[in-house]
Amino acid sequence: MNFDVGDLVTRKSYNNDLVFEITDIIDGICYLKGNNVRLLADSPVDDLNKYEKEDDTEEKEFVERSKPKIDLDRTDYFYLPGKILHIDADSDYLNRCLNYYKDANIWAMGIKEKEENMNLYMTEWLEKYRPNIVVITGHDAYYKKQGTGLKAYKNSANFVSAITEARKYEQSHDKLIIIAGACQSDYEELIKAGANFASSPKRVNIHALDPAIIATRMSLSDINKDIDLKKILSQTKYGSDGLGGIITKGTMYIGYPR
Repeated sequence: MNFDVGDLVTRKSYNNDLVFEITDIIDGICYLKGNNVRLLADSPVDDLNKYEKEDDTEEKEFVERSKPKIDLDRTDYFYLPGKILHIDADSDYLNRCLNYYKDANIWAMGIKEKEENMNLYMTEWLEKYRPNIVVITGHDAYYKKQGTGLKAYKNSANFVSAITEARKYEQSHDKLIIIAGACQSDYEELIKAGANFASSPKRVNIHALDPAIIATRMSLSDINKDIDLKKILSQTKYGSDGLGGIITKGTMYIGYPR
């Protein structure tokens, strides 16, 4: 079977569980990017099946279900949601997340940058945009055969470095909400480094929109109240298996009169 860059495929050896897009083909090896999950992989051509695009009703229903049900015009009060800085290594996922914020009427700035470079510019970005929430994401993977610790992960060490720089800028978890990680990331190390929310407690994949779902909920949560942590996590694709975090306060100011 012939494959081309851009084809959607599944992997036979993984029971065709996930849909990937082929990003490159070199010497019979296809390089893959998750269609809806933040995962990079590679596979021999003979391990792939072409994916015939089917009805994406389930995906549309998840996205719609994940959107916050809040009407900021509902009362005589006015609302100032928290500002989001979203740093992403994947331009496709970044644009999807920015559209998600736009639908929720939240101010968000998106930056495309490779995971290994995020720490280099973190302070500059934070000083320039002064966000209440920063999302640090892209791709990751856990390789059991490479032992233990951060060396067993594709990009967790890069995420830790970026979080560390952000915490040098602002130590308070309430004043700067950090959401970090991607598929199968080292959850414990990201939390230790200073993230409020991180993936992935069970080393599972996360949806491309999961970091944006958390960021949106934090942007629209009252700055004077502790969040309902379990409820927020339950809005993501894989719940607390994919993302975890700490109880903190929201970032939205409420004023009167309109």
